[in-house]
Order: sequence, then structure tokens, then C-alpha cells
Amino acid sequence: MSEKELEKKLKEVEEKLAVALQEKEELTGKCIDLENNWKRALADYRNLQKRVEEEKMDFIQYATSTLVRRFLGVLDNLEMLNKHTNDAGLQMIVKELKQVLSDEGLREIEAENQEYDLNTMEAIEMVAGEKNLVTEVLQKGYFLKDKLIRPARVKVGNGEKPLES
Repeated sequence: MSEKELEKKLKEVEEKLAVALQEKEELTGKCIDLENNWKRALADYRNLQKRVEEEKMDFIQYATSTLVRRFLGVLDNLEMLNKHTNDAGLQMIVKELKQVLSDEGLREIEAENQEYDLNTMEAIEMVAGEKNLVTEVLQKGYFLKDKLIRPARVKVGNGEKPLES
């Protein structure tokens, strides 16, 4: 083979090598893209798993909220009756019902003589008394776990001095 033929062959090999290196770079880029897409898809899947698990726990945690809400009216009536009759048997039943509901995560909102909180209370009436202080609870409010299921209905002081009798 002559020197010219060798140079021609060398040039062809160099061109093929350049094309092969270009293809290698393109394939490396595609591999990196596919790996990144795979990592994103895996992260999305894990986030979805976590979110579904949290939603499932929330559903389980608050599945009883409808039933508990229905019992609140019964509890209100029993407490009102207990106030008027002062019956020992009724007191025991009210205490037991409160304990059962407490075991399910029911927690009463402390409102009497507290600062009015619009997130947990509903002002029914403004009355003479210390400004923004709850003067009377008309209906108790409750949380179920950490979720408000019924705001306390209250009378709130308007800052005027109460009339003395």
C-alpha cells in the first residue's frame, strides 16, 4: 500500500472514529436523560405512596367523625337533663359517654372566660362584659383529634360594664 492510500485509510478511520465518538456522546446523553427520568418517576412514585398512606390514615382517623357528631346532640341533651335532675345514674351515664367519646379522640374546647377565638368559636351575641372575653358558653365546641368538628357557640363581651342589679 502506498503512502497516499494509507493516509486515505487513516482519514477514513479518523472520520469513523469522530462519528463513533459523536454517537457515544449522544448515547451517553440519552442514558443520563433516561436515568434522570427514572429517578424522577421513582421519586414521584414514593411521594404518591406516602400521600396515599397519609390519606388512608386520615380516612381511618376521621371515619368516625360523622357518628361522633351525631352523638354530640345526645351528649348535649343528657348534660342539660343532668343539670336539671342531678340524678346519680344519669351522671354516671354522661361520664361514661364522655369517656367513650374521649377515647375516640373527642376533646372539648375550653371557652368559658377565655379570649374569643374566631377559629374555634362562633359568637352568637355581644353582651356587656370585658371586651373579647367569652362570658357564656351556649353550646360546647369540640375537636376530634386535631380537627374542629363543632365550634363553641358563645356570648362575647363588648367592652361595656355590666349593669348591676
